[in-house]
Amino acid sequence: MKRLAVLHEELNLRPWTADGTLVSTSEFHDWWSQRLESGQFAVEQIPFDQLTNWGFAPETGNLGHASGRFFSIEGLQVRSGAETTFAQPIINQPEIGILGILVKEFDGVLHCLMQAKMEPGNINTLQLSPTVQATRSNYTQVHRGSSTRYLEYFVGPGRGQVLVDVLQSEQGAWFWRKRNRNVVVLATGDVPVHEDYCWLSLQQIGELTQVDNLVNMDARTVLSCMPFSIPDESSVPTGEPFKDALIRSYQYQSKGEPVPALHTAGEILSWFTEAKTRCDWSARLTSLSSVDGWSRDAFEIADDEGKSFRIIGVDVHSVTREVKSWRQPLLFPRGQGRAAFIAKPINGVLHLLVQARPEYGLMDMVEMAPTVHLLPGHDITDVKEDFLRAALTSDKSTVHYDHMLSEEGGRFHHALTRYQLIEAGEDFPVDVPPNFCWTTMRQLIDLLRHGHYLNIEARSLLACIHSLC
Repeated sequence: MKRLAVLHEELNLRPWTADGTLVSTSEFHDWWSQRLESGQFAVEQIPFDQLTNWGFAPETGNLGHASGRFFSIEGLQVRSGAETTFAQPIINQPEIGILGILVKEFDGVLHCLMQAKMEPGNINTLQLSPTVQATRSNYTQVHRGSSTRYLEYFVGPGRGQVLVDVLQSEQGAWFWRKRNRNVVVLATGDVPVHEDYCWLSLQQIGELTQVDNLVNMDARTVLSCMPFSIPDESSVPTGEPFKDALIRSYQYQSKGEPVPALHTAGEILSWFTEAKTRCDWSARLTSLSSVDGWSRDAFEIADDEGKSFRIIGVDVHSVTREVKSWRQPLLFPRGQGRAAFIAKPINGVLHLLVQARPEYGLMDMVEMAPTVHLLPGHDITDVKEDFLRAALTSDKSTVHYDHMLSEEGGRFHHALTRYQLIEAGEDFPVDVPPNFCWTTMRQLIDLLRHGHYLNIEARSLLACIHSLC
């Protein structure tokens, strides 16, 4: 037990360590180019009546698979009191999948085994993914395809040493109570590396999060849950005020004194609980045919106003997947989303402003989200708070991260979100409305030991912020 405790401490992950990488960045890009050239990928929209093994149930209109597995497109109904206030289609995928990253030390530097994975909804086909990214239907081979590579490291008695294992939510606007198992496992023995996989250090992955649409959503959520270490006092100062404030935001204490966080962990939890109690609505699944304001033709299910997403069918071919060809529905958003954390140094410590955001498909109704969270089809005029709109456009604000990243390519078609970290000017208020709260990076990292606190967009953005240390 002593050795395990020491090992876990040694593996507290340091995104600011640059030396000792197994492959150079240029070698990674050479490998990536080879994966793109060797792959044979094709995705084509098709009418619903050509969706082999999928069909609309006569009694409900729900779109499901003949096996009863994978997922289905059903209706969502939101009620306030006795009235229905909102309805839409939603993806119901009750089974829990595995998003797993295998890690291993090489010359004292922790590396992650990452996969070049094709997903039918990816805007650029191939993205950097976790070692294992599979639904339960996939890894139990309901599709009768080949087995999932490296699954043995994450399930069963022979799996490696578990560093992270937590259930986390996904998009509450598009999924009904969807959860996936976010897992990080340490390998100590030899690991054979398939040609579609590559060992990368955390520093390298951090750098790659600054490339649009390269590190996929599933990799970002697992990376956000990793136990990043606390920088020692020698890390501060760097001479860069923002970076110094960010590094302090990871710390519990500095120079023997507690880091002056604006709120204690207990106060944040109490604020979050209070936010949940303010929800006065309820949501439930209903039949797709009963959803008003949406229509179906041969090629799509769409809202009559043309402002929301569509459901389409696609025909997919990929030589690198467990099944070489298949057909399935995808949710196709209109436009791009936006997720931005507003940050502000308070007492020399960078704080992020989180919002308690209700989403109808979340299991617990409310999760912590970025300060500004706009779904595709919405823009800055939909931000209700004047002080937030001003911060997004003010010349007193400094943008430290600004990249377009893809959402889940296995269920969404070309779903893109603009992710930002914006340092507000000195005039940005510390006192904020009740549905917002200032937190440090360390406080958010501690919350990620548990599920259903931070939503998928907040976790994605935290993974990207690690690259700024």
